[in-house]
Amino acid sequence: MAQILALSRPLHLWRPPWMGLASLHSRSMSSLEKRARAVFSAAVESVQPDIVVRRGLKRDGNKLLVGDQSFTLSNNLYVVGFGKAVLGMAAETERIVGDHLVKGVVSVPQGIQNTLRNHGKQRMLLEDSSKITVMEGAKHNLPDENAQRSAECIQELTSGLTEKDLLLVLISGGGSALLPAPAPPMSLQEKQDVTRRLAAAGATIQELNTVRRGLSFLKGGGLAQCAYPAQVVALILSDVIGDPLDLIASGPTVRSETRPEEVWAIFDRYKLSDSLPSSVKEVLSKTVQLQEQPQEFKDHVLNIVIGSNTTALECASHRACELGLRPVILSPAVCGDVRSVARLYGLLSRFACSPGKEPPPELAAQILQMGPEVGVESWDLCRTLTVLEKERKEGWGATCLLAGGEPTVQLTGRGRGGRNQELALQVGLELCGELRSGAVFLSGGTDGQDGPTDAAGAVTDGELMDETNTQGLDVDSTLTNNDSFTFFSQLSEGRRLLMPGLTGTNVMDVHVMLLPPPAL
Repeated sequence: MAQILALSRPLHLWRPPWMGLASLHSRSMSSLEKRARAVFSAAVESVQPDIVVRRGLKRDGNKLLVGDQSFTLSNNLYVVGFGKAVLGMAAETERIVGDHLVKGVVSVPQGIQNTLRNHGKQRMLLEDSSKITVMEGAKHNLPDENAQRSAECIQELTSGLTEKDLLLVLISGGGSALLPAPAPPMSLQEKQDVTRRLAAAGATIQELNTVRRGLSFLKGGGLAQCAYPAQVVALILSDVIGDPLDLIASGPTVRSETRPEEVWAIFDRYKLSDSLPSSVKEVLSKTVQLQEQPQEFKDHVLNIVIGSNTTALECASHRACELGLRPVILSPAVCGDVRSVARLYGLLSRFACSPGKEPPPELAAQILQMGPEVGVESWDLCRTLTVLEKERKEGWGATCLLAGGEPTVQLTGRGRGGRNQELALQVGLELCGELRSGAVFLSGGTDGQDGPTDAAGAVTDGELMDETNTQGLDVDSTLTNNDSFTFFSQLSEGRRLLMPGLTGTNVMDVHVMLLPPPAL
């Protein structure tokens, strides 16, 4: 297996600036909502590409320092990359390595260069004289012909390297869609249709990446194999719960042992096996011989995680303190159906904000029972409940509950939306119950793109239904049709939406719930 190293994160060296991620104009935006947006901004800023690259990559003369290892530079450095954060990662990498860079190719989302330029993020753009070629594709985070051409160029570059060369591989969220190389005889369209159907059925990101590895040429260690015998160093900005290297962008630099039966099991789980194209069945019918690789192959890859959802939550916690909030990080691993996740947040809000000195005793048991359903460990829930109960007694002020992860949505309609907007809507319904605590909830994708929409997410509170009824909108039909973007766009002229544009980074989603103290 390739060597794995996770960098420590010197977060005390960084103080996040305040970024406005949405129009802060009137809807009588509350102080809590403004602070929720500021906390989210800090989370996004902490995992900006240049920041995480500087954290993981340093140069000392003709030595390139990565973690606790060093590599000799001698005009022998090549760069490839793929993902939503890779453009900024490539720009900072080129600034660090300088004239030792020979050539590079990066595959990035469609339109991201213009978006970053329009947002004044020049530091994420390559110079006109750059030796790195930028190729755009995967519109709406779906693999397409442009992304496939990028993958072919990356394969061509890596296949020509020698044992004297050093290949830096830059990987971030969205990398799987930006490196499509279907195993023959399968076409890109067939592979895309299969993964789209799995996602619509509610498959997790881990399941989707397992299938992608099993149906791909470059994923599952295929890229590292192409580059052999060159030394490969992968800098990874994780967008997968738990930071498993074989799942991030489907593990192009990690030796995979995905077997066809694992892929079949996923298709069986979602009742898709009988309707697969014949080409997919042919790929999976081929016997995979897991041969022992020579020791030199195992040693020629170094994978390093330089940023993750945990990084973002820790920095968001620091920003919350600066804003006079008491932060508590629940978990960076929230997953499961958005309805279950929303129910958990509703229960936590009741626990923290219900009137009186003590929360209703049955709430804690209900919250703990939900842990396995939403990917949150029991000890994380117990720790969070302890902090919330202590703060009730001390009367410290508003609490900032932070979490991250990647919940899923089961598609039942054909509307426009994304998991963050749908989660915000579901949590809003939870907050509109008997208890109007004044809690504010925000859910946003750190990449700035929630599904095939222009929003990153939305902000909601207990006033949602009053606002909805006044404006004649229908929540039930919105949820049935998975049309949360249309709903929030129409509600109060879209002022609840989170609209940063593409941020240039991606470490899954960030959830911010601000809980005012209970009325005693």
